[in-house]
Amino acid sequence: MNNLNLELAPSITKTASKQTYYTIRLLADRERVADAYRAYAYFRWLDDALDTESGLSSERGVFIQRQMSLMESCYRGEFVQDVTIEEQMLIELIQSDTEKNSGLQSYLRNMMAVMAFDAVRRGRLISQSELNEYSRLLANAVTEAMHHFIGHCCYSPQNEARYLAVTAAHITHMLRDTFDDIQAGYFNIPREVLDANRIAPQDVGSDGYRAWVQNRVQLARTYFKLGREYLSEVENPRCRLAGLAYTARFECVLDLIEQDGYVLRAAYPERKGLGAIIRAGGSIFPSLFIHHEPSAVLGPTPVRQRSLR
Repeated sequence: MNNLNLELAPSITKTASKQTYYTIRLLADRERVADAYRAYAYFRWLDDALDTESGLSSERGVFIQRQMSLMESCYRGEFVQDVTIEEQMLIELIQSDTEKNSGLQSYLRNMMAVMAFDAVRRGRLISQSELNEYSRLLANAVTEAMHHFIGHCCYSPQNEARYLAVTAAHITHMLRDTFDDIQAGYFNIPREVLDANRIAPQDVGSDGYRAWVQNRVQLARTYFKLGREYLSEVENPRCRLAGLAYTARFECVLDLIEQDGYVLRAAYPERKGLGAIIRAGGSIFPSLFIHHEPSAVLGPTPVRQRSLR
């Protein structure tokens, strides 16, 4: 492998998200750092390619279908040629994936499905059920990636609460990016809500839209609370820190939305880089070292109206 291949994934990651870059560098299992950068960088490249693609939906569909076919061919152990340097990252990830039903495979398959949905939803309204499935796929992908790359040999509970922190982050992320997404042709509010209130996706200041935002914020708060309780039972302290810092990053946005009376802003300040991790670490320090022993097996926690592209 040449130096360009080795440097590409960390470079893409650092450019796109310094917080993700330093989280991987500081918290990921040493032997999995390179793959963690590849995992983030490949889908960052894919997401950016879909966002900047100015062609028809059918052309985006062809592009994502190539990526899905590449993934399946690699998992079948087939030799693939004529790939881009970015696609080579996906190939190297799959070649390193020797565990049966691994967290990495769950990440790749679920995140690929997220990208496939993004490729077809641009420019059209989406239903509540589509939004729910979108969040389910992303929450599974991100959560399993975190446990695969950080403290992968340590205990973590297997229950529905496992995915709630990321579901809450997705809700918050879509609220935060509402204006940018509308401009790009992505509408994050369900069609049923628009129809019931007789509003358009652009009517962010309307009473109906504000009521929906308030509901989403309250739901995210609940899920973050349950997600922190789940994280308290995760054995590995680095994994707990990563999860708690991730939660803290998005809860700041919820604070601002509530402060503004649930009228969304065009842009929100965001904590970035190593400093963001240090500040988040300070705010969650008391929680970090509270490790609860596994409790009795919990029944599924209902996930309603789940809506991170």
